[in-house]
Amino acid sequence: MFLGAPETSVYDSFAGAMQFFTLIVIFLIVLGITLVATKWIANYQKSNTAAGNIEVVETFRLTTNKYVQIIKVSDKYLAIAIGRDEVTLLAELSPDDVKTVAAKEFAMPDFAAVLAKFKKSYSDDKDPDKYE
Repeated sequence: MFLGAPETSVYDSFAGAMQFFTLIVIFLIVLGITLVATKWIANYQKSNTAAGNIEVVETFRLTTNKYVQIIKVSDKYLAIAIGRDEVTLLAELSPDDVKTVAAKEFAMPDFAAVLAKFKKSYSDDKDPDKYE
């Protein structure tokens, strides 16, 4: 043995492994608590905003910090301008003036079709006769 080198026993390595295992378990518990808390807060905020009388119908960005929004407050539609430090009422709109568009469903593209399209375009680029 080397002089001054600590001697390790089976007990020391077992204790180190148990400390590591305990650390992993505590980390997973904290991760689980964080996940539950995040989901609870998201559901709480979702239920509070869904039950309100105010709904943003459409937003249009004019500059980086200026917007025009159409909002629905109870049964009235309002056009408002939003700046950095102010909100200005532009007009009150009738329900006939507002065009409501149903939200489009986001569909995931078929991975096999995207891959086949990529392979086809890649193989077309490798064609030696293409550049003659």
